[in-house]
Amino acid sequence: MREYTEKKETCGAICLKYLLFIFNFFFWLAGGAVMAVGAWTLAEKSDYISLLSSSTYSATAYILVVAGVVVMVTGILGCCATFKERRNLLRVYFILLLCIFLLEIIAGILAYIYYQQLSMELKQNLKNTMTQKYRKAGEESVTSAVDKLQQEFKCCGSNNYTDWADSQWIKSPEASGRKVPDSCCKTITDLCGRRDHPSNIYKESGCITKLENFIQEHLKIIGAVGISIACVQIFGMIFTCCLYKSLKPEPY
Repeated sequence: MREYTEKKETCGAICLKYLLFIFNFFFWLAGGAVMAVGAWTLAEKSDYISLLSSSTYSATAYILVVAGVVVMVTGILGCCATFKERRNLLRVYFILLLCIFLLEIIAGILAYIYYQQLSMELKQNLKNTMTQKYRKAGEESVTSAVDKLQQEFKCCGSNNYTDWADSQWIKSPEASGRKVPDSCCKTITDLCGRRDHPSNIYKESGCITKLENFIQEHLKIIGAVGISIACVQIFGMIFTCCLYKSLKPEPY
């Protein structure tokens, strides 16, 4: 009877070990995906971050990048801890899983909170950012972001083209008589912003709604990725606890 119990426990430990190994393999792949989403947000979409007054959007992306890197390292550690059956390594692995779990939950919560606040922030700040900082010395990132925004989304100004009448740059001699920046033009040519006819510029289409929708879609992705991976980690923590309990204490 005793031999049967020992054999049964051994089989249970083996099953847990392979379950945890399979989990770690997919967890490692998920870490790469999390890091890729964060890096993609920062690398490809970072132009528009300068138009936001809050750093929450970029913070969520940075958290995902950090979490992704730690996940990939943790996945390798988990495999080593599983096959070497070292309780001390499993303890470290569990702690790392818990830290990553908290990071991703934080990223998901930040994304959700900022999703709710984004519309109000853009309404309060986007017009001022565009009109006060465009072509201003030291604000090259804003200038580049505004030009890219207006061309990519085929829009002009925050609410519409009339917003540019309040622009410090448009009022200055440097504008050379332009009524809007050249990036408002449907076909960009030098000084095309002097003519604000509907055939020449995106006259009725403002950028605020388009930018809001764009960022909200990315916040949905960031939030979904963070929360989804965090939920998957619960299984990893359960497997780790079960395997830890099935192993004999290490001699000192």
